[in-house]
Amino acid sequence: MKNIGIISQVRMGSTRLPGKVLLPAAGIPLLTHHVRRLRQSRLPIILATTTEPVDDVLAAYAHEHNLPCYRGSETDVLSRYYEAALQVGLDAVVRVTSDCPLIDGELVGAAAERFMAEQNPLVYRSNSIVRSFPRGLDFEIFSFQMLQEAYEQATSPYEREHVTPYLKTNPAALPRVIFRDEIYAEGDFSQFRITLDTPEDYAVIQALIEQHQAADLPCADLIRLLLAQPELMALNAHIEQKAG
Repeated sequence: MKNIGIISQVRMGSTRLPGKVLLPAAGIPLLTHHVRRLRQSRLPIILATTTEPVDDVLAAYAHEHNLPCYRGSETDVLSRYYEAALQVGLDAVVRVTSDCPLIDGELVGAAAERFMAEQNPLVYRSNSIVRSFPRGLDFEIFSFQMLQEAYEQATSPYEREHVTPYLKTNPAALPRVIFRDEIYAEGDFSQFRITLDTPEDYAVIQALIEQHQAADLPCADLIRLLLAQPELMALNAHIEQKAG
């Protein structure tokens, strides 16, 4: 394996907060914060959006920001990832979602280095196999070989929509996949939510960025900030995460 890149799935449709990725914080879209932080990984970034007309604006965004963009199925996100990776010639994929504007690119880059050093296409690496980081810093890393197997073998709508359940739960893959779960935060901070899915999430993230310069903070400093803001973090503590 030689080529690894980040594929971030992004779309304007959202049942709880439509158009969320282009909402502003500190004068720029949250998607720009997401991309800027991912650039700290020093890996190529590909946006994977849909062919729906509502997502034309995201294709235009990618062009404006000189980002490769692949447009595929809205519901079969697994096929969207596979086709995007195939289009740009990736041997390995870092999967992230664009509703994580405060994701830590340096953390992603370090994990990608360890993944590539192993040169084992059956390894699955993530920082959420055992959750210790705040929700919103999640990433997954896997080989194109395993992505292709999932693309060819996964059949359930849930497996197709959420990309990696085949690798993590399907009996055909489980005996062979090697899980690497040593990527932990220094403590359990999984109660914090800095992902973007509801108006409450937006209020929290906007305040973190505009009032506390969270967009400039590395992971450890970001966690210290969350610990220091209990009233702010209580605003979205009741939100139930969607499955997947």
